[in-house]
Amino acid sequence: MAPEGKRTGEGTQIAGSAPHASAGYLDGRLLIAMPVMGDPRFERSVIYLCAHSAEGAMGIIVNHPAGSIDFPELLVQLGIIKKGEQIKLPENAESMKVLRGGPVDTGRGFVLHSSDFFIENATLRIDDGVCLTATVDILRAIANGSGPKHAILALGYAGWAPGQLETEIQSNGWLHCDADTDLIFGDDVDDKYARALRKIGIDPGMLSNEAGHA
Repeated sequence: MAPEGKRTGEGTQIAGSAPHASAGYLDGRLLIAMPVMGDPRFERSVIYLCAHSAEGAMGIIVNHPAGSIDFPELLVQLGIIKKGEQIKLPENAESMKVLRGGPVDTGRGFVLHSSDFFIENATLRIDDGVCLTATVDILRAIANGSGPKHAILALGYAGWAPGQLETEIQSNGWLHCDADTDLIFGDDVDDKYARALRKIGIDPGMLSNEAGHA
């Protein structure tokens, strides 16, 4: 099922439809980790916030590869395709990125994807261009060529208790900026952190521990 009603590691209830950033929340925006963060799990992280409200926050790290995990092989392990059928996969399935989405629920897959694909009662629409689906049906669709144009698969997610993210931002832990398709779905995963900083006018080589918000 999709992440509506899922609880984070801190016990936060994630609402099915989060308030928009204009209401004082940051859902649909990117968090960029500052050096002062001090948590190795989020070092040099760029996180797309899927939900942010008074009840807490939930996001997906979009720039940390999940080691040697290969998407076609993952499809075999899940029984979606048979061994040897990888060669028949559509190009976007062959090149699908598997990322380490965060430290919570790491055995579960979350697909961030473009809004041209939607499963009723399973897909969470975050903004006009980005959705989140956490069912195996979207993996089947990607494997047979009927899935979304853009997608990344993340194992696990990042979660914050009520008020926790706000405290971390005030403590200079995070910057935030508008999201864009390339930063979320782009192939150059290793360069996303530097590009996100440049997007808000910060030279990655000149980063200090000073606070700042885009």
